[in-house]
Amino acid sequence: MTDLTPEEADRQYNARAAIPEHPQIFERWRARSEAARGRLRCDPDYYYGPSPAETLDIFPSEARRAPLLLFLHGGYWRSLDKRDFAFLAPAFVDAGVSVAIINYGLAPQVTLPDIVRQTLRACAWTWRNCMGFGVDPDRIYAAGHSAGAQLAAMMLAAEWPTYARDLPPDLLRGALLVSGIYDLEPLVAAPFLKEDLRLDTEGARQLSPLRYRPRRTTRFYTAIGERESDEFQRQNRLIAAAWPECFVRDVPLPGCNHLTAIEQLGTRGSALFEAALEMMHAA
Repeated sequence: MTDLTPEEADRQYNARAAIPEHPQIFERWRARSEAARGRLRCDPDYYYGPSPAETLDIFPSEARRAPLLLFLHGGYWRSLDKRDFAFLAPAFVDAGVSVAIINYGLAPQVTLPDIVRQTLRACAWTWRNCMGFGVDPDRIYAAGHSAGAQLAAMMLAAEWPTYARDLPPDLLRGALLVSGIYDLEPLVAAPFLKEDLRLDTEGARQLSPLRYRPRRTTRFYTAIGERESDEFQRQNRLIAAAWPECFVRDVPLPGCNHLTAIEQLGTRGSALFEAALEMMHAA
């Protein structure tokens, strides 16, 4: 980790504060997501766990035994909702890829370890039930943005048969990690997160993907917006260096900030969308 003062931690990691137009970006996501739900078949609100927050929406493609992209949203584990990200689905469904967008409980109502456990349940539920919506259980992949990239990385490193005996060791075949945080220790110093996340140093270490190792055969890609902070750029390099045997490549996102970076995932023909298809062998 780096030794950041509280002021530096806020400046480096408070992405919304660095993007004055973030309310307009969020509204654009909501409008595009509403349009996507109007155009596509959407099977909403499957419950994968016991709490009201543990739901996911599925956008099935018409392809037989399609690959599935599980998307984990960002928002610093404390904001946003799966409904805000339906705009990612149309390009993938049109390309023969089914999409599942996962909700999880938000801090401070739940803790970060709770959210990791919920994400484990979501992935397990999806593998157990995927054939019911036409997905090949051997072609399940994850994508995550910001806090969602931390969760996706933790899922890559999960020891699935230890979690549940019926699960395969390679439940996830790969992941696309966009603008993620993989060493959570710098967040302990950030005042804007302190009240909601309640992170201490030991807790941050336990939740840092850098401390774990995925299976050597698991492939992952990274991506980061050109206009993101130095710390987000450093975090992006950290995970590639920590898991070199699994790292495929980084996807440059010129001109993008922390929020517009994820819009590229739902844009057919963009480098990020094409990398996702490459990962899933769906190009």
